[in-house]
Amino acid sequence: MLTHLQIWRGLDALALRHNMSPSGLAKLAGLDPTTFNKSKRGSANGKLRWPSTESIAKVLAATGASLEDFVTLVTEPGVGRRTRMVPLIGMARAGAAGFFDDAGFPAGSGWEEIAFPELADEHCYALEITGDSMKPVYRDGDRVIVSPASSNLRKGDRVVVKTHAGEVMAKELARMTAQRLELKSFNPQFDDRSFALSEIAFVHRIIWASQ
Repeated sequence: MLTHLQIWRGLDALALRHNMSPSGLAKLAGLDPTTFNKSKRGSANGKLRWPSTESIAKVLAATGASLEDFVTLVTEPGVGRRTRMVPLIGMARAGAAGFFDDAGFPAGSGWEEIAFPELADEHCYALEITGDSMKPVYRDGDRVIVSPASSNLRKGDRVVVKTHAGEVMAKELARMTAQRLELKSFNPQFDDRSFALSEIAFVHRIIWASQ
């Protein structure tokens, strides 16, 4: 059973992941800035106060985090407080040979590194967006953290896809079957894409963005 401390710890870790205070996280989600303050977590008589499911849902929507991400923050002590170095490369370079191994994990010597709060996925990596083809969701210079370990991809997830031909793209997952992958472009000026799964090297979920 989840405890009062675990739920609040998850919200604090999510705020830290976005370099925010709990009040900044509340404001981002359109809530009263004091919603997540420590003074709101218990009453004077010692009664525990829990965040509402509506407030958590708004926070997840505002940050782009999934329920799976939040559960990881809730259930793994210290996640979001420690930092480690995460490999970083520009999106435009990521399609070249030598930057990913056969399992889709970052490889080779061409990566830079950035510090990021500790995540459960030891193989996560960062991509720096180049150009305006992903506006209004991602802008030139934004950085996204990508998790190769993410499973159970669902419609609406934001993903990074690499084809066997070497093309790397960030899109919204529209549909995935045993035969095909359909992707929706963030920018309406660019066409949606559809591939046979045999053309795809990997599909990884975006779990954080520097917006």
